[in-house]
Amino acid sequence: MSVSASEPGGGRLARSPVPLFAWLLGCVVLLLAAVLLSLMVGSAAISPRTVLDALLGNAHSVEARTVIELRVPRTVLAVVAGGALAVAGALIQALTRNPLADPGILGVNAGAGFAVVIAVAFFGVSGVPGRIGAALAGAAVAAAVVYLIGSMNRARTAGPVTLVLVGLAFGAVLQGLAGAITLVRPKAFTLMRHWDTGALNDRTLAMVAQVLPLILLGLAIAFFVAPSLNAVALGDGPAKALGVRLGPVRTGVVAAVSLLCGATTALAGPIGFAGLMIPHVVRWLFGVDQRWIAAYSAVLGAVLLLVADVAGRLVLWPGELPAGIVTAFVGAPFLIVLARRKEASGL
Repeated sequence: MSVSASEPGGGRLARSPVPLFAWLLGCVVLLLAAVLLSLMVGSAAISPRTVLDALLGNAHSVEARTVIELRVPRTVLAVVAGGALAVAGALIQALTRNPLADPGILGVNAGAGFAVVIAVAFFGVSGVPGRIGAALAGAAVAAAVVYLIGSMNRARTAGPVTLVLVGLAFGAVLQGLAGAITLVRPKAFTLMRHWDTGALNDRTLAMVAQVLPLILLGLAIAFFVAPSLNAVALGDGPAKALGVRLGPVRTGVVAAVSLLCGATTALAGPIGFAGLMIPHVVRWLFGVDQRWIAAYSAVLGAVLLLVADVAGRLVLWPGELPAGIVTAFVGAPFLIVLARRKEASGL
């Protein structure tokens, strides 16, 4: 049984006369603007006309090749990865009823990264398909371990604070082990050095295409379970009274988060805080209906990572700062401010 929120839940823009769907279309326009900006900005600025000609196949200059071969793949990756991480964060926050939760804080990204390090260092995996499989397995195992340890109490349920603490501790252990392995395995260190910063460059459309089906499957599961998460936000008791089967919902969330984060981490590396910030902004602006939160998070998460990638190209021009580092600079203060607010005690 799915349960939907009939009220906007206090969202600033949700109380305006403009329908939520219209605001969503506005966010899509913002996303298109961010995509254009990403295609224009880099070590050499390219005009919008040249970008359009390159996309339409009407130009064959060096600038056109730069757009097609370098900027289009990283732009597509930013859209896919940003949207996936934001939706995963929204799911985790709704399931745990904890606004401080995101896939990274709960150890999912660390699990995916650790599995990739193991695969590279001890099994000689270097291709994208192998890294994707390892990252998916690592993300799923990490999510399961954190949830099981968090549930080891009298109530046999994983409380929000417990999940965060267990996830942080487990993630720190995995990151420490991964770091130690890369120090003694030069091949793994060389391959992981660039990947570990959350950089979006040096990726091809073929690589993105390999993870896209997994991310689309994760998004499909996310939107399928989103209506039931409206009832889960009320608590386990009320959710059961409303007919929600908590077991399948939790399984769906874990599966969706594992797919979204595992595939994204395999290709782009661990990118933190995207799943923390965006769901908060969406709830603040558009209310607490999980269906709308998932939709808005997918769009605005893509916008965030695109803007972070563009900012990284500009701040150290003509070099660049990886997008994962930029999101960390923004996300760390956001987490501190959020933790100090009284509203951070629950959703």
